[in-house]
Amino acid sequence: MVALADLVLAALPQTQCTRCGYPDCTGYAQAVALGQAGINQCPPGGAQGIERLAKLTGQPISALNLKHGAESPRSIVFIDENWCIGCTLCIRVCPTDAIMGGNKLMHTVIETYCTGCELCLPVCPVDCIELGNVSGTATGWAAWSPELADQARRRYEFNTFRRQREHDTNSQRLEEKALQKLSNLAPPSLHTDVLILDKKRAVIEGALARSRAQREEKK
Repeated sequence: MVALADLVLAALPQTQCTRCGYPDCTGYAQAVALGQAGINQCPPGGAQGIERLAKLTGQPISALNLKHGAESPRSIVFIDENWCIGCTLCIRVCPTDAIMGGNKLMHTVIETYCTGCELCLPVCPVDCIELGNVSGTATGWAAWSPELADQARRRYEFNTFRRQREHDTNSQRLEEKALQKLSNLAPPSLHTDVLILDKKRAVIEGALARSRAQREEKK
């Protein structure tokens, strides 16, 4: 039997915009399934999205909660190459890896992958990112499609997997470095005082313990 949260998630547009008040569409879907969030908190889904969630949850149809934003035409972002400084901040927050570029190099947006989440706008230090209407007067699901939603969901899932893998790889590298330092603490140290070395050892062991605990918690 498919869980209600999975059904709700499949009915969302997958823009990962966080306007609903949750970190991603999965978080919102789980909250709706548990009765912790209303079905009217997704501006990208609009009125039709609320109807979809009402059928799934049995909750009455209600107007979109404007606290989370208004239903509007679909937009994607564009980067002004004359102002981009290549800071990579927008790349780091893009949930679908729709922005390409490198450090101190001009960035560009892969339009077919952009969900219009707008998460890149507030992090840009030079305001070189602009929104462009790509659906005319069509809003909500009339401006979106199940195919685009599926694509966005797949890209977000891979984005999440990639970031977690990079984090785990970096954590493992730092842990190995700490273990190496711990096994050979005294010789390279400028300190000869046993108490200072013991304190240094305790700090390293504490950092290792926290790293292991975080890894176990994720498992």
